[in-house]
Amino acid sequence: MKQEVLQERKETIYQFICDELYVPMKAKEIAAVLNVPKAQRSELQEVLDSLLTDGRIEVSAKGKYTKSEGKFLVGEFTAHPRGFGFVTIEGQEDDIFIPESQVNGAFHKDIVQVTLTRGESKGKRREGMITKVISRGMNQIVCTYEKSKTFGFAVPDNPKFGKDIFVPQERSKGAVSGHKVVVEITDFGGHGKKPEGKVVEILGHVNDPGTDILSIVRAYELPVEFSEKIMNQVERVANEVSEADMAGRMDLRDWQTVTIDGEDAKDLDDAITLTKEGELYKLGVHIADVTNYVQEHSALDVEALKRGTSVYLVDRVIPMLPHKLSNGICSLNAGENRLALSCIMTIDGKGNVVDHVIAETVIKVDRRMSYTSVKKILEDEDAAEIKEYEELVPMFRLMQELAAILRKKRMSRGSIDFDFPETKIILNEQGKPVEIKPYERNVATKIIEDFMLIANETVAQDYFWQEIPFVYRTHDNPDTEKIRKLGTFINNFGYTIKIGQDEIHPKELQKLLQKIDGTPEEPLISRLTLRSMKQAKYATMSTGHFGLATSYYCHFTSPIRRYPDLQIHRIIKDNLRGRMNEKKIEHYEKILPEVAKHSSEMERRADEAERETEKLKKVEYMESHIGETYEGVISGVTEWGFYVELPNTIEGLVHVTSLTDDYFHYNESTYELIGDVTGKRYKLGQKIKVVVTGTDKIMRTIDFCISNEKCQTE
Repeated sequence: MKQEVLQERKETIYQFICDELYVPMKAKEIAAVLNVPKAQRSELQEVLDSLLTDGRIEVSAKGKYTKSEGKFLVGEFTAHPRGFGFVTIEGQEDDIFIPESQVNGAFHKDIVQVTLTRGESKGKRREGMITKVISRGMNQIVCTYEKSKTFGFAVPDNPKFGKDIFVPQERSKGAVSGHKVVVEITDFGGHGKKPEGKVVEILGHVNDPGTDILSIVRAYELPVEFSEKIMNQVERVANEVSEADMAGRMDLRDWQTVTIDGEDAKDLDDAITLTKEGELYKLGVHIADVTNYVQEHSALDVEALKRGTSVYLVDRVIPMLPHKLSNGICSLNAGENRLALSCIMTIDGKGNVVDHVIAETVIKVDRRMSYTSVKKILEDEDAAEIKEYEELVPMFRLMQELAAILRKKRMSRGSIDFDFPETKIILNEQGKPVEIKPYERNVATKIIEDFMLIANETVAQDYFWQEIPFVYRTHDNPDTEKIRKLGTFINNFGYTIKIGQDEIHPKELQKLLQKIDGTPEEPLISRLTLRSMKQAKYATMSTGHFGLATSYYCHFTSPIRRYPDLQIHRIIKDNLRGRMNEKKIEHYEKILPEVAKHSSEMERRADEAERETEKLKKVEYMESHIGETYEGVISGVTEWGFYVELPNTIEGLVHVTSLTDDYFHYNESTYELIGDVTGKRYKLGQKIKVVVTGTDKIMRTIDFCISNEKCQTE
């Protein structure tokens, strides 16, 4: 529906509700009175929803609409385990704080109607009161079941849900104490009455290997199995590339080509070629042509869009596409003919892309390389490795040379390179964590990063100037207040950053990261700098990427595991084949906003699930280290205590109540806890020795105590 038509209809229907609707009516009753044809009733609902979001009308629990009596807003409620919460209004940057006393029966993820009780003033956020629950957000929830003689109750895994659920015995599906279960809520309770529900699935016992991760998979509603219809479709996909498939493509099979990935990678979706003629480098980034096997609107495509992304958990991968595709015909396996979409760039000695071609190609990879092997060749000068891959060594050295040029150019414009280690969690066969350590980047991972970045940027810039509907990867400027907090934090280490009147240039953050390079505080400051920035997202407008300091960026290089890349490939191929007519443009303009929005949401869901599994395994790991002493750095300070991060990336809380030698108050302006009598200070960045005193697998928390205090362990 066009915006102006929507606005016109909004005013007409709002006037009707104000002037004519003396008795509250449901949407279908309004439609009947206004003689709205059945075909247009979804449009009427769209108008009603929009008026509701604007706070101009209200809806009762029974779905009846009336004129709003006050200024109401509609949004999603995010609960906090402590009882309060926040309402996020679509299109508004700042959310509304809801005190515990004003939650009024709302649960986590509910769509609620809220009225403001305090506007924004003097740095204080808006406050509100929930006046109505419009729709429930969580109808099923993963819980730990506890059985009594005549009934049971389910304790939600998600602490944000806040209340145990009463389960009548006849609706327990035979669950026993300690079972992880999925509970469907049949009554949300209220007025002192607990929510009530029924067990719809038993996932396994809490002590069974894998049940903990499966519980997180179900809690985030991650789809695991593919339907029979999809698997039948996949079975019909050819195992080899046919001559017909290769017809009309640029044939690059005689180009020296490699893939470089982790040792355990099975879905190889990018390959590299590189030569140098005079002063110019010719870099080919060849990406698996997944769209050749995933047709638009097919069951496979619909499922891939629904999933949005592959999800990488500590003990499993939940793929976006079935393994037969992602590990088979779509994987750029060595020695096999493979279809690709290639971005072939001519790059000068300063890192400028002076020419490029985007083409449908057919390639054949010479060798499947690992990051470890390439590192051994380039960094360690390992004689055996150099001998094994001698015909490729000149190309690897050329790669190192070009990657350094590209990185230098990126850095000169202010691109921020977060070089802190990710967490590597090693599990045993029972799924128990046996080692947790930082996962370091090396010369080979950086080469691939640099090449993927330049390909993504080149493709995005090309399609921006063609003014064709597209999906971009955007990253907004950070919130000034968060950057000011970061500035205060780094002052503790003697560093400073220049903040303009309203914003910061990425170059300032890049300079900071260069200053801390190689220092003990580097991982901590890097991580806190990242936390102070906004999340990148997918969008149909190219508004720029702050972190990369570029005006144009997209995701083109991973169509096996990210839907936006797959969507971009489809657009590129339609354009290359001369099919980008007015009808196609209209089609993409219609579908892309929802593709971008949904893909961003699915990416956030995957990130949260990945973080939760990591947190769970970190808690489980520390369970067997209670009473042990570690040295860490204070990574966060709050009024209830301070967080300490250990060198292995594990973080725990020293609660203020465990600081027994003084009464400590929180200084909000300097982010310090200060002792009233002793003047002792605990501040961000401070090194400190702690003892592990306890863990909580439900809340995913680890408790520390300062090692010179009398620590009470569990």
